[in-house]
Amino acid sequence: MPGIDGLRALAVLAVIAYHLYPGRAPGGLLGVGIFFVLSGYLITDLLIAEWRREGRLNLKSFWLRRFRRLLPAMLVLLSAVAAWIWLADRSRLPSLQGDFLAALAYVSNWWLVYREVSYFESFGPPSPLGHFWSLAVEEQFYLLWPLLLALGLRLQLRRGWLAGAMLLGASASAAAMALLYEPGADPSRIYYGTDTRAFGLLIGAALAVVWPSGKLSAGTSVRVRRIVDWAGTAGLFAILLMIGLSSRYDTFLYRGGFVLLSLAAAVTVAALAHPSGHLGRIMGCRPLRWLGVRSYGIYLWHYPVIVLSSPAAGTDGISLTRAALQLTVTIGLAALSWTFIEEPIRRGGMNAWGTQLPGRYRKRHLKPDMRWAVPALLLLFFCVSCLGENPQPTAAPNALLAKGSERNIAPAPAPQPDQGSGTGPVSETPGTGADEADESAEVAEAAEVAPPASPEDGPEEAGKGITAIGDSVLLGTAAHLEKLLPGIVVDGKVGRQLAQAQEVADRLRSEGKLGSRVIIELGTNGAFAKKQLESLLRSLADAERIVLVNTRVPRPWEGTVNGMLKEASGRFANTTLVDWHAASAGKASFFAADGVHLNAEGSEYYASLLAKAVRKPQSPK
Repeated sequence: MPGIDGLRALAVLAVIAYHLYPGRAPGGLLGVGIFFVLSGYLITDLLIAEWRREGRLNLKSFWLRRFRRLLPAMLVLLSAVAAWIWLADRSRLPSLQGDFLAALAYVSNWWLVYREVSYFESFGPPSPLGHFWSLAVEEQFYLLWPLLLALGLRLQLRRGWLAGAMLLGASASAAAMALLYEPGADPSRIYYGTDTRAFGLLIGAALAVVWPSGKLSAGTSVRVRRIVDWAGTAGLFAILLMIGLSSRYDTFLYRGGFVLLSLAAAVTVAALAHPSGHLGRIMGCRPLRWLGVRSYGIYLWHYPVIVLSSPAAGTDGISLTRAALQLTVTIGLAALSWTFIEEPIRRGGMNAWGTQLPGRYRKRHLKPDMRWAVPALLLLFFCVSCLGENPQPTAAPNALLAKGSERNIAPAPAPQPDQGSGTGPVSETPGTGADEADESAEVAEAAEVAPPASPEDGPEEAGKGITAIGDSVLLGTAAHLEKLLPGIVVDGKVGRQLAQAQEVADRLRSEGKLGSRVIIELGTNGAFAKKQLESLLRSLADAERIVLVNTRVPRPWEGTVNGMLKEASGRFANTTLVDWHAASAGKASFFAADGVHLNAEGSEYYASLLAKAVRKPQSPK
């Protein structure tokens, strides 16, 4: 079934695109859903074929084949990642110990759901093993599903009843996802849970019952071939459309979208499995098939390569050069894994592999031009890692963040006239010439919006009637805002979500602290529902001005958050947008190591942008 390999290639390329640029390819995560349907179909198809041939299932043999196919390549990957981190930054190894153990035990998905991660760890460098969650879901399926299928086969259920039972289980899984999903809340429990993602595997399994590959014949009528091809093409088009339009934080996905993807994938798999279809021959073209055969290794290697060679802040935007190098390294390592580990062990087992590699196998496969493959890939990966390095921040983040504090700031006392209300000196950063002058000019221009006030101007009034509600990013700039806008009320809390903003606004209103001009800086900690944002803005309809601040956070929800804030700022007349994401582009020196929180220089610049926006006359819409 060469077309199946082509679909594998499409799925893994979609996942890679998502991990390279989640803001530009947010629907690439659906590639995992395609893999689930494929796994459910292929594994169930093999097991049913064995039952019909042998009259029983040899579960021990099945599990040994699965482990022999999956474990060796995974162990090599884990060893390579551990060695690289030990050489590059061994201080990270203790924090990654749980990730390694969870990967070995195939429970990474539940580890991600239930482990207690502190706020600052969640914004630290991402784990290079974060993608193991889907492998864990599939391995749990491989362990449990043969037992359940054997029970159903022993009961001699008819094919329709057996498929119906599987679809009933898929319906229960999909219902659990829909019921547990809460718009605006973190969907990780639902996204990673075996119970809430099992429907993709079960839909694939049901397809194997009603559409077994061993009973599909090439000698079908033209009409049947056309129906197969048209159905498969429609399914493939639906997959591509959803990949292009979906995002992990779309309510639609959790209320039926993932199920729709699984059904479209099942229809496509059915067409690709049929030997008479033209679609199977197209999807089975040599380049796609080559990638599809090696898709397991590509999936294993792509995420560690991307994570370990990408900058933390990523303020320079998309780097096509770095992406091309990362993709080259990934495919190269996967090809080596397939040639020297996966294929020989799959065919001959560990004992045969151990004797073949140093002798006959090495002579057969290790051609002279391949002797340089490993060092060349290592050198290339080192170069990619160098591309991902960021300048070190000139100062640590605000000490308030280190304490993980919550701060509700009453109007600050006005500065003495002889002290002014400036923000202090800007930290010096490396750089000379025009670039340095341009950055200095930008900071100076932004700071001009809040010049030192004279006694006649009444400096204590500068921030009166202004309220700022936000999370730790706002909290870290509070001192600078107080100097620029004396009298401002700042309510910041570490880890705050936009869903909590309504409660904060109501409390401040009841305390008489909600001003006529409101700054809302939220979205750093996760996405939110469109209705939540609209409800908040409607509750502030009597405000003279609302300033929304978008975010720069190297996490998948960045694009979703910024898109909703931009849309809302254009629809509500009293609302304006501060585009922090654009203003911070190319300014890696403003950020702490996590690429989110700001050092002294970045905090000063950030505060000046907010002050300018909140004091600038509102333009009519």
